[in-house]
Amino acid sequence: MNEDKSPLRPEWRQWLAENLALGVEQEDVHRVLVAAGVDPALARAEMAAVAGHPYFKACLQVARHFGWMESLMDVYSELRAQDGGRELEVRERIAPEEFFQRYYFGHRPVVLRGMMEDWPALTRWSLPYFRERFGQVEVEVMVGRDADPEHAALQDRHRARMPFAAFLDKVEAAEQTNDFYMVPRNDNWRRDGLSPLREDLRAPRGIIDPGLLPDMMTLLLGPAGTVTPLHHDNMNILLGQVLGRKHVRLVPSFERHRVYPHRGTFSHVDAGKPDLVAHPLFAEATVLEAVLEPGDMVFLPVGWWHWVKALGVSASVTFHHFLVPGGNTHLEAPF
Repeated sequence: MNEDKSPLRPEWRQWLAENLALGVEQEDVHRVLVAAGVDPALARAEMAAVAGHPYFKACLQVARHFGWMESLMDVYSELRAQDGGRELEVRERIAPEEFFQRYYFGHRPVVLRGMMEDWPALTRWSLPYFRERFGQVEVEVMVGRDADPEHAALQDRHRARMPFAAFLDKVEAAEQTNDFYMVPRNDNWRRDGLSPLREDLRAPRGIIDPGLLPDMMTLLLGPAGTVTPLHHDNMNILLGQVLGRKHVRLVPSFERHRVYPHRGTFSHVDAGKPDLVAHPLFAEATVLEAVLEPGDMVFLPVGWWHWVKALGVSASVTFHHFLVPGGNTHLEAPF
């Protein structure tokens, strides 16, 4: 098949080959193509051409190899489901020993409550507080997100600096928007002007390194409607919700083959409104969810997929320096 002469757009040819290699039923693939406006006869011809192409046959051999790995992951998923793994556990004032044994080393997410009761931030943090104490400090934020579906993966294109007060004005004036956000990939904690904010935090005793140095944590702040798209981190993360509420959805790391990975750590699936016609395998994914209230923490194990939406003006802090021998566990990209 000469791809240059194919009337099907390149992105659809890629989608077609990927879904056939993943084992999606041909009738389901054909139905999606036709629904997208592709002539039914052309869709059949393209499917036949792809299936007979030597490149696709080589791709199919690789897919079968990974199919065995996915089958093992399915077994793990089923065993986890039998062990209560279809519910996101919520624990109150858990002891560090149990946290590490059951959740950190057990590779299980959990919502933790009662771990932030000694945080001054819970009573201090508000937009007026930030403006009065830190309004003149220059901060780095992400802007123009709505115009770029790839904004989360291409953050360098969206970096902007402005006085903290100017950013707070935008947050306060917005009702619901995903267009601007102070996200983890910034160096705001390193700015001398914001360093007093760290005094409002406390490391969960026995779980997180108490040093709380700037490179040990991140700050997230934005208006209602900000969304972190479905993705996974390459290390374990503990997120503490300080201001406002957040809706979180999680998918196990061992169900990667059901989330249509994109750019390595991101997903093609909009976990807020999944399109099960375009992404039918996501219907089989285990989705755990919770609404985080101020004072709640959620442990996100390395490789677990998560989607997060702010339900109001929201401020969160994440930690990744766990008190474990050898430090955090990192997921290395295969290539």
